[in-house]
Amino acid sequence: MKIIDISWPVSPTVTEYKDRRTVTFDAAKIFERDGVRESIITMNVHTGTHVDAPAHFLSHGATIDATPLSALVGPCVVLDCTDIKDAITADHLERYADLCGAGDIVLLKTINSDEPVAGLFNKNFIFLAESGAQFLADLEVKAVGIDYLGIERGQADHATHEILLSRGVPIIEGLRLGSVQAGNYHVCIAPLLLHGLEASPARAFLIQE
Repeated sequence: MKIIDISWPVSPTVTEYKDRRTVTFDAAKIFERDGVRESIITMNVHTGTHVDAPAHFLSHGATIDATPLSALVGPCVVLDCTDIKDAITADHLERYADLCGAGDIVLLKTINSDEPVAGLFNKNFIFLAESGAQFLADLEVKAVGIDYLGIERGQADHATHEILLSRGVPIIEGLRLGSVQAGNYHVCIAPLLLHGLEASPARAFLIQE
């Protein structure tokens, strides 16, 4: 069994959405003074690898603590979208229709994974278009992930988020898939059990038999 970590490392220098600077690591106790180390983390819940729950964009949507882990753990297919230079549309995804279906977790591997983990935010990242989101929702996939800090770009109505979240499909953003081959895996996405919030940072990894 091989375990492949696909999480975005978090540090005070990590790339954040639109170059926000929210991450700080502070020492509450230091070894030299206190004989023990203890740290305080401050960050946006949409930092690095994270899961968006329906409450992120739906007024009465479920929060992250109500998102079942069964939607984030299970059979997974990584789709190679590295040839796409802008938006991933339904036309692009139709070529993979026989590779994924109901109950699958779909992860979109793009050239976004070539971006550094601590560089400036790339506002021209590859994203999932409204038609692509609708295509995946109609397939009844369990969850959708992408390898950048957002799944949509410049959509004033946030259609990609709303289509997926309104169907109860969690969105995983901030994956790192550069070293991952397209294909089938078992995936585990583990958001923190944060009560009443719209999203949570997560650790994500693939399991390959």
